[in-house]
Amino acid sequence: MSVTFQAIETAAARLAGQARRTPVLSSRTIDARTGARVFFKCENFQRMGAFKFRGAYNALAQLPDAARRRGVVAYSSGNHAQAVALAGSLLGIPATIVMPADAPEVKLDATRGYGARIVTYDRATQKREDIAAELASRDGLTTIPPFDHPDVIAGQGTAALELLRETGPLDYLLVPCGGGGLLSGSAIAAAGCAPGIRVIGVEPAAGDDVTRSFRSGSLQSVDNPDTIADGARTQSAGKHTFPLILAHVHDMLTVNDDDLLRAMFLLMERMKIVVEPTGVLGIAALLSGKLDAPGKRVGVILSGGNVDLFALAPYLRRGRAAYGA
Repeated sequence: MSVTFQAIETAAARLAGQARRTPVLSSRTIDARTGARVFFKCENFQRMGAFKFRGAYNALAQLPDAARRRGVVAYSSGNHAQAVALAGSLLGIPATIVMPADAPEVKLDATRGYGARIVTYDRATQKREDIAAELASRDGLTTIPPFDHPDVIAGQGTAALELLRETGPLDYLLVPCGGGGLLSGSAIAAAGCAPGIRVIGVEPAAGDDVTRSFRSGSLQSVDNPDTIADGARTQSAGKHTFPLILAHVHDMLTVNDDDLLRAMFLLMERMKIVVEPTGVLGIAALLSGKLDAPGKRVGVILSGGNVDLFALAPYLRRGRAAYGA
């Protein structure tokens, strides 16, 4: 199954009144530092704190009645877990979420709080996909993967659609990339409503599987990358997302953890917003000079704000040191 611009527009209509239309913010400080006019799509203010709600709700809302009654199963270390749990609660669909036992407690608690049943596993010895497949087979559950699903991709693309319709023409769109659901959906949305824009995906340097795949034209993988960008620790792009990325994305960039910490620190200090490490991938590429865009209009998707508050203070100390303050 492919994903079309029409599917993203249909998803936007389906999400109306359910997903928040998140704000588009700007910062004179960041504009001055980059020489660009930067527009931030703040998905850190989305329901459950990340763009993932869009794709989860779009997928669950299309399930037939029999599948709704049986329920769904998903696997995630955090944001997709919360998104499926919340969407299931809103739609009356039982949700089972497979999560690593060492997931941040704040994400485990939030997922439980939305009413989901959690099944934990040891990521060193077990594969979450295998556990989910066993539960789906045993209990007749529908599997909702975190990124590699056409309805999930279409839902994620609505964030970029909203951004572009609010800002008008942009020269670049910078999008965080883990498994590629947000990136591929955003690129399709951009191709449909802003064909002159260049869409660039940004990954952590330690988890550069999609960047290497994009450069080589063949699917590459990485095993448990060591990066603070926990939402981008995916092993590889998917069978749906990778062809869409090759077809619609113009370039890929990578940034290191110090780049992410500096970006987090600056957004908190100057814009007074909390964004998780994965969420600042796009703006980190611009602030670190990986993309040089003087005089350009640049859209940046801040993909989420679910930071473990107990980890926030160490992040800030590291960010301040990396920032040279």
